[in-house]
Amino acid sequence: MKFFSKKIEDNIGAYQRELIDTHYQEVENMYKKMRGWRHDYRNHIQMMKALAINGDMDGIMKYLDELDDDLNTVDTVIKTGNAMADAILNSKISLAQSKGIKVEADAQIPVKLKMSELDLCCIIGNLFDNAIEASMELPQEQRMIRIYMDMKGTQLYISFTNFTAGKKLIKAGNIFKTTKGEGHGFGLVRMDNIVEKLDGYLTRNSEDGAFTTEVLIPQV
Repeated sequence: MKFFSKKIEDNIGAYQRELIDTHYQEVENMYKKMRGWRHDYRNHIQMMKALAINGDMDGIMKYLDELDDDLNTVDTVIKTGNAMADAILNSKISLAQSKGIKVEADAQIPVKLKMSELDLCCIIGNLFDNAIEASMELPQEQRMIRIYMDMKGTQLYISFTNFTAGKKLIKAGNIFKTTKGEGHGFGLVRMDNIVEKLDGYLTRNSEDGAFTTEVLIPQV
């Protein structure tokens, strides 16, 4: 009994270290983006100063229009209406993009959720981490994650779809088999336990070329 207890503790410890490493990557990537924005901001200021010194108001207006268009094309910040969902989605999107994964997200949470922020973070974080890892098995041009979140009546609906390496995954119980090594799967089990605790519904579906997880969480 002590042997199995120790093994479980070791596996949980490994899973927690993996989570810490993932969050570190997310923060580091956000800092890289911030440094890039700061560098670009200074360059834009210098350019407009030069135009102003020459009295080129038309040039300044043209430059401002170009900046406005550029901001509209790169603004990928997700605003769901829920602060925790915004934080985890945007950090994970930043991480995915740093790995060459395209993300399409349509996420709306127009009501105050009954579930805790910790539970919400665990569900979204695990779904995103699994989708990112699966996407890394594909060539960069094929990497894609689609996210949809909204209310369906009185239930929060969450859907994550990612492309796979073309083979249908094998299901063992409610969990699809993984090649990520012994000890992995604690995140999935924790997410399943949270959904069950909240009287929710979770389904996983593997079709050729795509893997989808759908979650429904009652909010009444």
